[in-house]
Amino acid sequence: MADNQEIQNGENLVREEIRVPLISQEKRLSNGNGDEEQPTKGSIGEDRSMVYLTTFVAVCGSYAFGSCAGFSSPTQFAIREDVKLSLAEYSIFGSILTFGAMIGAITSGKIADYIGRKRTMILSSGFCTAGWLFIYFAQGAILLDIGRFATGYGMGVFSYVVPVFIAEIAPKDLRGALTTLNQLMICTGVSVSFIIGTMLTWRALALTGIIPCAILLFGLLIIPESPRWLAKRGNQKEFEASLQRLRGKDADISEEAAEIQDYIETLEKLPKAKLLDLLQKRYLRSVTIGVGLMVCQQFGGINGICFYTSSIFESSGFPADVGTITYAILQVIITALGALLIDRAGRKPLLVISGTGLVLGCLLTGSSFFLKEHGLALDAVPALAVTGILLYIGSFSAGMGAVPWVVMSEIFPINIKGVAGSLATLVNWFGAWVCSFTFNFLMSWSSYGTFILYAAINALAIVFVIVVVPETKGRTLEQIQAAIN
Repeated sequence: MADNQEIQNGENLVREEIRVPLISQEKRLSNGNGDEEQPTKGSIGEDRSMVYLTTFVAVCGSYAFGSCAGFSSPTQFAIREDVKLSLAEYSIFGSILTFGAMIGAITSGKIADYIGRKRTMILSSGFCTAGWLFIYFAQGAILLDIGRFATGYGMGVFSYVVPVFIAEIAPKDLRGALTTLNQLMICTGVSVSFIIGTMLTWRALALTGIIPCAILLFGLLIIPESPRWLAKRGNQKEFEASLQRLRGKDADISEEAAEIQDYIETLEKLPKAKLLDLLQKRYLRSVTIGVGLMVCQQFGGINGICFYTSSIFESSGFPADVGTITYAILQVIITALGALLIDRAGRKPLLVISGTGLVLGCLLTGSSFFLKEHGLALDAVPALAVTGILLYIGSFSAGMGAVPWVVMSEIFPINIKGVAGSLATLVNWFGAWVCSFTFNFLMSWSSYGTFILYAAINALAIVFVIVVVPETKGRTLEQIQAAIN
């Protein structure tokens, strides 16, 4: 009985220590009228050049991710002919990427917490580089599959560690925009692979995938480690040195350093988190938000539509090459615009607007297939299809593509960030596999019914965002996590 009372007293103490900073943070977040303060534009003497350089190096991992994802689309015919693969063997080659990514997602959080964010990116680059070399030298299905699996594993790790690393090094007023660059570089990598894949041999295209990995490995030699990870590991001198480098040699980091240190010291009094601990009441809301956004992102149809864009255009009677190139360019432009808006408009508005566009895009595309199947207004079918698909991808790129990763990197307390981030990333990759695997079966069942189903899921996603997801714009990570948890 005495032991139970001591445990209860300890938990009450931790709750009180979290509650008191939260009250002061809420006061700082509002003015006398109850309105949210605008984020500061940096302290006196702050130099952000190292933040920008560090972000550029990190998003080379995102570009490497995009190169892996975009490789199979322009190379399918050439690989099958050169290596004599059957359709079933090529299907295994294409899909094994996702299984590698799921394993990467499962292990990424623990690895990043144990060896650090920089070393984890080095490990991921190594897997991607080895995978590309296996693919380049492959003369049969086995080496191709090994290489594809290795690049998938690297993708899964990158998909977690890059947004988390950027969120941990960025000032609060730049965090959204800089984290969104993760999705922008993924889109760029996919689009560039598709375009240059029409001009290069598939082996040469594989070698180009090593370039961003090489740039990343070189850049990691000159950028600092995440100061929050260093503080969590108890490396006080390295923590302060890293934060000073990121904010500039003349910047006053005392307030930010104290806030990070106080929050981590409070969290260290909590037990180390395991997977089942995520079901505890104090973590349940942040886990629900992170995992829920990944479900909304993937089950709304993005990977089915992305993987089979050409066939969708062909089925509707629109030229597939013109539609796909337009698709590739549009997603890069809209994602870039989203990066500029996320710290001005906020996370929730972008998600709601994005979800609305996804619903409309699905309904337009579904309408085109409905008209075609029933022989109605056939002249309008291609225009409806291309408008719907481009509206869908533009809307996805504006919010639902990037913002869930931004929010995921912000909401988890650092003591559960590894296991919770791995869970969210695993759910994302599992959803990607389910969506891409079932798309053709759904289209065989009902082409217009498939898009109506996706429209319904995206409508539910809008409700989820409005009811459950908080606005995190303009807050430090410690303020966000204390408010949620």
